Amino acid sequence: MSRELQKHQLVERSIIKTYRKEIWNPFIEGVKNYELVNDGDKIAVCISGGKDSMLMAKLLQQLQKISDTKFELVFLTMDPGYNEANRKKIEDNAAILHIPLTIFESDIFAVTDSVGGSPCYLCARMRRGHLYAKAKELGFNKIALGHHFSDVIETTLLGMFYGSQIQAMLPKLHSTNFEGMELIRPMYCIKEDAILKWAKYNELEFIQCACRFVDEYSNSEDGIGASKRREIKVLIKDLKKVNPNIEHNIFKSIHAVCLDTMPGYKQDGEYHSFLEKFNEKNV
Repeated sequence: MSRELQKHQLVERSIIKTYRKEIWNPFIEGVKNYELVNDGDKIAVCISGGKDSMLMAKLLQQLQKISDTKFELVFLTMDPGYNEANRKKIEDNAAILHIPLTIFESDIFAVTDSVGGSPCYLCARMRRGHLYAKAKELGFNKIALGHHFSDVIETTLLGMFYGSQIQAMLPKLHSTNFEGMELIRPMYCIKEDAILKWAKYNELEFIQCACRFVDEYSNSEDGIGASKRREIKVLIKDLKKVNPNIEHNIFKSIHAVCLDTMPGYKQDGEYHSFLEKFNEKNV
């Protein structure tokens, strides 16, 4: 008689079998295409407690088991000032999924509370800085964040609509403040819809947001809350009714930018106009 699988084993099986096409294959595609994991890497997997980072942890655990590439993992959770219920939810989910957390404290929520308004940008920057610092202290050379395919699309459109610029989200980048450190996004090719389905299939419930507005998001009907990003999500959903390939088209477009047709662009922080090359031809 076959033994009954434990919860974490069922979750792992669902990634490899049930959601192989929607989750596992896109994960492997992103890791390979963007060269995110290399021999000798020491990767700090940053766990916020949401569905994205928890799935990322399981994906990297599985990759470590089967890959010929040898790398180390630590599952790093920063507590920026969670309330007791959210802290417990993160710890309980990690235990269920067999993710061994390394938790450290910070006062980010207290700091951002004093800013007023919507301090999300400051909070995100501070969280990243603390995670880089802790990972480096532990001897790790990379931090992994749970941004996914849908984040990439939404960020691109947010930049266009509200930032007056075409700016995408890279699958990996060098840290500007922590020498020798890199940031990687292993879920770059995985759609959020697939992550939501995976969590529902496995009857997993995660905290909705890693910021001090978590209660607002959790109590909203769609689990997103009132935000510009929500506006973009709704817009994409509507556009997909007319063109089901809209997300893939946007994703492919940021991989095929034609600078010859751009009236202006920035490179290494310096602005360039099409007139530079245009006028060279008249000399």
